Amino acid sequence: MIVLDDISLRLAGRLLIDHASVAIPENARVGVVGRNGSGKTTLFKALVGELELESGAIRLPNRTRIGRVAQEAPAGPDSLIDRVLAADTERAALLTERETTADHMRIGDIEARLIDINAHSAPARAATILAGLGFDESAQSRPCSEFSGGWRMRVALAALLFTEPDLLLLDEPTNYLDLEGTLWLQDYLAHYPRTVILISHDRDLLDSSVDHILHLSGQKLTLYKGGFTSFDRQRRERLLLDQKARKKQETQRAHMEAFVARFRAKATKAKQAQSRLKALARLEPLAAQVSEDAAAISIRHPERMLSPPIVVLEKASVGYVPGKPILRNLDLRIDEDDRIALLGPNGNGKSTFAKLLADRLSTDSGRMVRADKLEVAYLAQHQLDELRPDDSPAEHVRRLMPDAPEARVRARAAEMGFSGGAGDTKVSALSGGEKARLLLGLATFKGPHLLILDEPTNHLDIEARAALIEALNDFPGAVILISHDRYLLEACAERLWRVSGGTVKPYDGDLDQYRREVLSKADGDRMTSEGRKDKAEARADPAAPEPKRRIATGPLKKRIRELEAQVAKLEKDIAGLDTRLAEPSLHAKAPLDAARFAKDRNSAAEALAKAEEEWLTVSSELEAAGG
Repeated sequence: MIVLDDISLRLAGRLLIDHASVAIPENARVGVVGRNGSGKTTLFKALVGELELESGAIRLPNRTRIGRVAQEAPAGPDSLIDRVLAADTERAALLTERETTADHMRIGDIEARLIDINAHSAPARAATILAGLGFDESAQSRPCSEFSGGWRMRVALAALLFTEPDLLLLDEPTNYLDLEGTLWLQDYLAHYPRTVILISHDRDLLDSSVDHILHLSGQKLTLYKGGFTSFDRQRRERLLLDQKARKKQETQRAHMEAFVARFRAKATKAKQAQSRLKALARLEPLAAQVSEDAAAISIRHPERMLSPPIVVLEKASVGYVPGKPILRNLDLRIDEDDRIALLGPNGNGKSTFAKLLADRLSTDSGRMVRADKLEVAYLAQHQLDELRPDDSPAEHVRRLMPDAPEARVRARAAEMGFSGGAGDTKVSALSGGEKARLLLGLATFKGPHLLILDEPTNHLDIEARAALIEALNDFPGAVILISHDRYLLEACAERLWRVSGGTVKPYDGDLDQYRREVLSKADGDRMTSEGRKDKAEARADPAAPEPKRRIATGPLKKRIRELEAQVAKLEKDIAGLDTRLAEPSLHAKAPLDAARFAKDRNSAAEALAKAEEEWLTVSSELEAAGG
């Protein structure tokens, strides 16, 4: 268990966490949520000892191995697979010592330890993680220096996951991933066998991969059971109860004050009036709970809608070098109100296709017909660097309407969410979310007919993402979306196009089917890799066993029945523990019981997973035996 006991944290003179306490159960997977700037990353620094607490203490189990992604992307001549394998420093040291020592007793000890830590399966595990994060077999053999910073950060993430620390700390891990990598990571974290603390604004990730939510708000920490959807419901219910309690207290206070004002001067009521004055003094006002809804995001609508289609592609190809197209045979049509999400791993051409639609690239061959007077807005995540850090939002707006009076400039800045003094704040002082909101307002300044967004949710917190979804659904024009945020895609996209094999084609399935395909491919790559390894070991080992002979099916059937009974009991136990843990008063009145229940629940869940895995194995053996 990880215990944060009455901790206070201050950064640059600003108090971020004030006397907060929370206990995180062993092997819990915890999503940390809160507004940008509330102190989530600062909390991580305190957990790893980089930042000293102002008060309180953080208690971790003895010898806890803490892991988090390195801040600098790995570089150098090492191959990706070697860089990941080197992250397991114990394995690397043992292998080096085995090659250099002449002590036969020590060699025996080294071999035993290598077996204990599954060192011989390490290359297959490392390859599986790299494949899940988007690196095929050929890419894994290339040096780190050949990849861009974003791809090298994926290698850093792969190295961290490979080491399997006791406490895994992840701060916005999907920022460098595409949808496919995000889906794989969701599945990986959902089955991680140790403690995970994850900062993320991705609702789908927080619903599918964690079993607790740690909410940082008002300088306090509150732990909720369940994923983000459950947390959001519980938080809103608590907010409503707090508002009712505050209203009741205000009514009680008003009644007391009216009594005192009326009877204070009367001798017969003076004693009662004094009593109520003392009660008023003791009646501390309840703090008003403020809803964390973000400022609205505004996308300017086109003045006039165009007749469909607004874009037609016929046998078109596009690339960056003449004669070497990235995409070819494009036969597509976009209508005036289409909502299209582009699917496919990074590097397959999604951004290239977006730039073609935005008129930043021309066709190499074929034909692209655009509607007359078509206005296109294109927003890519790297465009944040195009903002002028020393200029204010109002000055950015003024540059787009130099002849307009100041009142109109201010009105347009306010329309983007920068009213009053916020319009004069330097861009360098804005948060990442505020910069993204400004960039979106500038990109859509003329009221586009076609809006192209490439990873628009990076730097946006959950509330700002909800505001973006509302703005997109209110926008009447066409939208092209590239995003790793599945929640955004499901909320806004009505059609799916797949970018793969050097072309773009409509995808007939939904995102659930696409997720299954992505994870199935990852499993297939893992099985293929392990199969190649097994065959190679079999060829190298002359004592390898013969193929399995047919076995009796009776014992297998009996074991299956036993496992089914065990699974049913464990599921019943888990349901009972979940009911206890869901009691609102348990964590406040009996924290030790709550911690024990949580530990029992995690143990039962682990036992259930093992029983189900054994059931699958025995069932496969029974099927192979003809039973």
